[in-house]
Amino acid sequence: MKPSHTIRPVFDESNLVSAAGLVPALRLAESAGLYGLLEGLTVPSPNAGVKTAGVVGGMLAGADCIDDLDLLRHGGMGRVFAGVRAPSTLGTFLRSFTHGHVQQLDKISGALLAGLARKVPALVSGGARAQDIAFVDVDDTIREVHGYAKQAAAYGYSGVRGLNVQLATVSTEVAAPVIVRARLRRGNVASHTGAGQLLAQALGTARTAGVAGPVLCRADSAYYGHAFVATALRHGAWFSVTVRMNPQAKAAIAGIGEDAWTPIKYPHAVWDEAEQRWVSDAEVAEVPFVAFTRRRKAERVTCRLIVRRVRRLQPLASDGSEQGELFATYRHHAFITNSDLDTIQADQRHRGHAVIEQVIAELKDGPLAHLPSGKYAANAAWVAMATIAFNIARAAAVAANMATARWATLRRRIINVPARIASTGRRLILHLPAHWAWAQAWTALHTAATGPPPATAT
Repeated sequence: MKPSHTIRPVFDESNLVSAAGLVPALRLAESAGLYGLLEGLTVPSPNAGVKTAGVVGGMLAGADCIDDLDLLRHGGMGRVFAGVRAPSTLGTFLRSFTHGHVQQLDKISGALLAGLARKVPALVSGGARAQDIAFVDVDDTIREVHGYAKQAAAYGYSGVRGLNVQLATVSTEVAAPVIVRARLRRGNVASHTGAGQLLAQALGTARTAGVAGPVLCRADSAYYGHAFVATALRHGAWFSVTVRMNPQAKAAIAGIGEDAWTPIKYPHAVWDEAEQRWVSDAEVAEVPFVAFTRRRKAERVTCRLIVRRVRRLQPLASDGSEQGELFATYRHHAFITNSDLDTIQADQRHRGHAVIEQVIAELKDGPLAHLPSGKYAANAAWVAMATIAFNIARAAAVAANMATARWATLRRRIINVPARIASTGRRLILHLPAHWAWAQAWTALHTAATGPPPATAT
């Protein structure tokens, strides 16, 4: 590919838009009830719902700071969308939020997810059967910030100065994760703080969004505590939580006999046809376990301790040759669960907790690349709006038959598509690029956004 030398650029076309995919994406959100839900927002600012939708629309198109929201004000965007505001106006709007207003946004986000799930049934279930397991994953991340004016910024467990974002997602074996709860916290808060309340809210939102079958709540060792496990039990859910290697866990692992370990399919495992088994250095075993023995007897939890061990590689000798193995040493990874899955299945499902890292990566590659304000409540509102934008993007991807596409892929193929506006009668026509490779996916999204709701079984 070589550029032509006869081009003269002129920025003078008032009928062009660079993000035509925002039209079906926001129409999909509208059909799911977004604008009606935003009417309940009581932020002391005129047209709060319109401004919130503006921020969400900018995030869908790739904005990761307040100044980037200006990408909505170009060409014919004013003809396609009503209520586009300047970044300075939206920044002032964000700074008018309080903690209570952020909680209103959280409630709107949950209700919108339920509406999106009704409009796009495969969003939460992915076509899974009602009895299939849904996974609620909880984790948190540090978003590094700079400057002395950032309220609540502090040095957390990662060793960098920032703010903590805690979130919960729901997914199935066939449906990509959506966010059911997210909140901003001070930078030096412990990961497990408030985990019980977050999980309870996440489970409620997941049920409202259509999760009807069994739920498995997963978390890493930072959330190994009574609050998380007790909340899962109280809501009739299973739990699968990585265990901290305390003396009790070490003693239980040490008591597992060598004949109790079962080889499992693991990265780089090889299937042995002769023996009809996986040959790898990974094995699993389980033993009965009582968690939280330091608490009152009524609060102790009887469950299963499932352990995965991986053989440690022997170091090379000083001359570069491989040393002979004197005895096998292993790395152990243990978790507790109350599910009725067998040992191998429980281990596989627990490893699936890593799916939440994909969500965190997509957020950091999008609106959470920055926390743009010095005011804590404004940043908390930004996180809540990022959650709304993420779920709209996920619903749009499912409607466009791109269910596993990352947010960046959706932006590149569907949302940030240039178009020219033409008028005929009282209607606007979007002239999109000819031979666009993803025209069929774009059309599928537009059809889902503007068509009647799907039929429901009676």
